[in-house]
Amino acid sequence: MTAILWGFARRSPWLPRVRPYRTDLRVMAQITRRGWVRVLHDARGPAAFIARDGARVHALYVHPRAQRRGLGRTLLNDAKRDAPQLELWVAEANESARAFYSAQGFAEGARGIGAGNDEALPDIQMLWHPDRRTSDE
Repeated sequence: MTAILWGFARRSPWLPRVRPYRTDLRVMAQITRRGWVRVLHDARGPAAFIARDGARVHALYVHPRAQRRGLGRTLLNDAKRDAPQLELWVAEANESARAFYSAQGFAEGARGIGAGNDEALPDIQMLWHPDRRTSDE
């Protein structure tokens, strides 16, 4: 999971590096022990993961080799079946993620100045409710 996360960070020039790698490893271990994580694998290993606590999606990442194959959509659809609604925060600068979540039926709920994320980047709350289902669900 950390390799997927770090790969995303390396491909995102707008994302500042604010934590040491060992902190990411510790956080991944904690959320896994809490039962928040679901991982999808392909022939080469872990390909995508979601970290979710109830209605709150804390993370959703897909390895570059596995993008555009529906893994992110699969993880979100499973989460939608398990929760009456979902919410997450996405960096304003992450245009591809914002477009992905919009296509999956999420709508903007609020905007923040980055007070709730480690990078202090402006962010957007995205909300999903069952009445906003997309055609591929």
